[in-house]
Amino acid sequence: MRSDMPDLSSALHLAASEVTLAVGAMVLLLLGAFMGEKSTRLISILSVALLVGASALAINAPLGQAFNGAFVADPLAVYGKVAIYLLSAVAVVLGDGWMARTRIARFEYPVLIVLASVGMAMMVSSGDLISLYVGIELHSLALYVLAAFHRDDLKASEAGLKYFVLGALSSGLLLYGASLIYGFSGSMRFEDIALSARSVADGGSAGLIFGLVFLICGLAFKVSAAPFHMWTPDVYEGAPTPVVALFATAPKMAAMVLVARALSEGFGAIHDQWAQVLVLICLASFVVGAIGGLAQRDLQRLLAYSSIANIGYALLGIVAGTEAGLQAMLMFMTLYVIDQIGFFAVLLSLSRGGKPIRRIADLAGLKKTRPLTTVVLTILSLSVLGMPPFSGFWGKYYVFGAAADAGYWMVAAAGLVASVVAAFYYLRIIKLMWFDPPLDEHAVTDAQPIEARTLALASAAFAFPVVIIGLTWLEPLTAIAASGFGAG
Repeated sequence: MRSDMPDLSSALHLAASEVTLAVGAMVLLLLGAFMGEKSTRLISILSVALLVGASALAINAPLGQAFNGAFVADPLAVYGKVAIYLLSAVAVVLGDGWMARTRIARFEYPVLIVLASVGMAMMVSSGDLISLYVGIELHSLALYVLAAFHRDDLKASEAGLKYFVLGALSSGLLLYGASLIYGFSGSMRFEDIALSARSVADGGSAGLIFGLVFLICGLAFKVSAAPFHMWTPDVYEGAPTPVVALFATAPKMAAMVLVARALSEGFGAIHDQWAQVLVLICLASFVVGAIGGLAQRDLQRLLAYSSIANIGYALLGIVAGTEAGLQAMLMFMTLYVIDQIGFFAVLLSLSRGGKPIRRIADLAGLKKTRPLTTVVLTILSLSVLGMPPFSGFWGKYYVFGAAADAGYWMVAAAGLVASVVAAFYYLRIIKLMWFDPPLDEHAVTDAQPIEARTLALASAAFAFPVVIIGLTWLEPLTAIAASGFGAG
């Protein structure tokens, strides 16, 4: 018994941030249960502190493997965890004030985000199929509840139900794929599966590939890539706005790192086979995201279709199957989630008569009442559509370049065409704000909350001009994460 203690101690040391968040979430839950709803603000503050502290623990934790290879701590995992924890903390900050203003504040909101963060951290550190599934389900269960957090709103309840039902379907696909992979490889660990994949590449059984296809389908649902995007528009439209801000950022980052780890580490030897599947998913995402967004009238539904297209762009980095491709994916996702935080901060800061501005048409003439917000939203729109020299341009430059260098230049060209089509709905927003008269000349927007306004300004400032300086430190960080992949 005593001989196992050093192994357990070192394993807990590697997973220090996850253990801290899990224990902290339980403490916060008990605190909320004893103090009641009056503890909501306190628990939100403590949750932010806990998530920031977990980021520091993740940075300073040693690298290695634990729990018989089920948990991997390498530079890629560290990068993903720090991004996830900080994005989750931002979601808590944005949600705290908004939910108080809409009178749906509950202490469970920050606790659920902390629990979701544990699952997302587990996803980026997964070393086998079991830890992959546990991480996905832990974060998904928390997100199902968050989607339906506004219990008295029919759209929120519908969003939570749709997300749950379709999520269960995707879990079934993922588990079926995992069972096939285990059956044909004889192991759950990615390292052992990679040996079986090499035999497939040398002409062995193709059963492993069938399992991999189902696994990819299950993972594609988690990143809302077409044609597994069915839940995304309805959930984005129905869920509370700060919850959607979380959906659009941290889970996307976690799932993309997980896809990269599972495919590159477990199935790198059969890259040509799974790259074909990802190419089809990329192309479908381009079409659905670009075309579907053109007909939208609701801002959050528009951002849902935008996210589908952008996940297609990010997947190009994984399709490349190279270290440069992995770095490009990390660069793109980092720059993308910063833009998304800014977009949702703007949405959370805009309301009239206490009601959030949700329709695109309601942005008409915004320059007259909120000129600074109009400038911020213009910068963010130009960034997401990929206009140089804004941050979104650099993200697409990296992923398109990595795909082209790996020989997938036609897919990259298709992504470029999709970007041009999608530019229409961002340019429409800009045109409405600057050139169209307001729908109601006498309507004024409410005072903007300080936290949403500050985050919107910070995101816009990063999109341009801070990104020019930011690339000088972001590029080396992503290079370290990509080159240290699997070096835990």
